[in-house]
Amino acid sequence: MKNNQNPSTISLFKLLNAQLHLSNLLSLILFFVFGLCFGVILTPRLKTISFNLKFTQFSLSTTAAAAVTSDFVAPSQAALPPVELGLKSYLTPPELMHDMTDGELIWRASMVPKVGDYPFKRTPKVAFMFLTRGPVVLSPLWERFFKGYDGLFTIYVHSSDSSANVTVPEDSVFFGRRIPSKDVGWGKVNMIEAERRLLANALLDFSNQRFVLLSEACIPLFNFSTVYSYLINSKHNFVESYDQEGPVGRGRYSPKMGPVVDIEEWRKGSQWFEMDRDLAIQVIADKVYFSVFHDFCGGQCYADEHYLPTFVTKIFREMNANRTLTFVDWAKGGPHPTRYMGDDVTEEFLKKLRNDRSCEYNGKKDQICHLFARKFASHSLERLLRIAPKLMQFNL
Repeated sequence: MKNNQNPSTISLFKLLNAQLHLSNLLSLILFFVFGLCFGVILTPRLKTISFNLKFTQFSLSTTAAAAVTSDFVAPSQAALPPVELGLKSYLTPPELMHDMTDGELIWRASMVPKVGDYPFKRTPKVAFMFLTRGPVVLSPLWERFFKGYDGLFTIYVHSSDSSANVTVPEDSVFFGRRIPSKDVGWGKVNMIEAERRLLANALLDFSNQRFVLLSEACIPLFNFSTVYSYLINSKHNFVESYDQEGPVGRGRYSPKMGPVVDIEEWRKGSQWFEMDRDLAIQVIADKVYFSVFHDFCGGQCYADEHYLPTFVTKIFREMNANRTLTFVDWAKGGPHPTRYMGDDVTEEFLKKLRNDRSCEYNGKKDQICHLFARKFASHSLERLLRIAPKLMQFNL
């Protein structure tokens, strides 16, 4: 019976079934295309709505936070003082016992303002720099010398003795005036390093205009007002320099110093100098000449007798008076000058030191040649205190 079905009927059924599948496929394609188009059209609008909602929420939260912040100030912020950047903090010298290395100290001290006029009231001071082994044993005499002249001087002490300040009374002008110091050997290059260290520390005080190198064996020959006026009004520096033949002069020169220093430029002189601020800055900033002396001036070459005389004569000859202000007696010969004991100190002796001869000062003849003298032993202090203040008219 089944096998007897009409073939035409079967063909018609297959045709109708195929048309039905094609119609379903077309419907699905049309639905997909419609949905895709609808999504493309609707997506930008949804993004805009979402952005507007987020922006509105952000605005509301920001407004609320600002309202809370305006009513609240953190206690730590409210207690902070305003930051002050003034001239006073820059001008105030640091504590003498600082922690700077020599390189850091010299770098800071060598800073020079380009503007020559000072934008503040400035009273020029004289820096008295004592290069000592220990304490300043003649300090009682210097105390009387400085009395009544506060604000016109500053004191700096370089001592290799770490206990040098222990015995200094708190009411003394030397109390707390020791700078960071290092060991110094007689005739060694480290003596120049100590002198540069003293200069650098003194340069940190912008009021210091003149710089005097002294020892614990030095004494003043005149009262403070005379010394101050002489130094502050001087147009020259006082670094002794001369050319000397023989083993203790040119004989100490090393050919290795050339071409920076030739033997014709080699000089000798007293280490006890006095100079102005401009030269002091040049001395501490010098690397070229100091390096030569550091490397090649040893043994029988005493750097403290040759470095400054050579350096100043070679570079700053015109501004140098070419003499020292500190009297030293080398008449007896030998490596050390005459040392004065208590019995040597008399009124006649001190008068001779004060008026031994005349010298040129600012282009004119002057009765004063030396402001200081050495080498006085500690045993001479008693007589110095009894004779000097009256003779030199200290403020008593």
